[in-house]
Amino acid sequence: MIKFSMYAARVAVKSLTPFALAALLSACAAVSRPDSPALYDLGPLRSTGSATAPGPALPALPPISVAEIGVPNWLDRPTIFYRLEYANGQQPRPYTQARWTMPPAQLLQQHLKARIAQAGGAVLSPTDGANNVPVLRIEVDTFIQNFTSPEQSTGKVGMRASVFKGRSLLAQRSFHREAPAPSANADGGVRALAAASDAVIVDTMMWLGTLDLK
Repeated sequence: MIKFSMYAARVAVKSLTPFALAALLSACAAVSRPDSPALYDLGPLRSTGSATAPGPALPALPPISVAEIGVPNWLDRPTIFYRLEYANGQQPRPYTQARWTMPPAQLLQQHLKARIAQAGGAVLSPTDGANNVPVLRIEVDTFIQNFTSPEQSTGKVGMRASVFKGRSLLAQRSFHREAPAPSANADGGVRALAAASDAVIVDTMMWLGTLDLK
């Protein structure tokens, strides 16, 4: 009976037209293919310094050049990482069904430039060739969702900002922010990292506003 069934199946497949066979194979592939990972970015810019969303009034910066943001090798990819501090705090782990639309450094740079422009400042790139314009260089060392228990986690962002005039270092400062995750999963981690990232960017701009950049 089994041999007959196998034979019948082979005959049935051979009887299919090429178009029907292609459709059958496509359907099988769709069933076996895992779901595509969910894509995330840092979301739209939040209002700041307004009646609807109280916050610091960001300074309008004079022209400043923003260099590409540097990150460690393990962060130079669109992977969303988390860390189980209560189990193994030395091991960053990747989410398999969620990822960033681009590496974190690019997401941060987009938001930083947008924030500067939103506040009325002028953003240049190092390739613009403007003379006597200070250059902002940022090195990110922390960008991860950190679990202190299976139910509780925060988004942590840490970086070092340096401002150069020519080859001279004008000022340097480190910034660290964290925000609670509303849920113990990738979606909660992304929301927490977006909030922490925005807070770090605001801190950086407030600091830049205290420097003599002209």
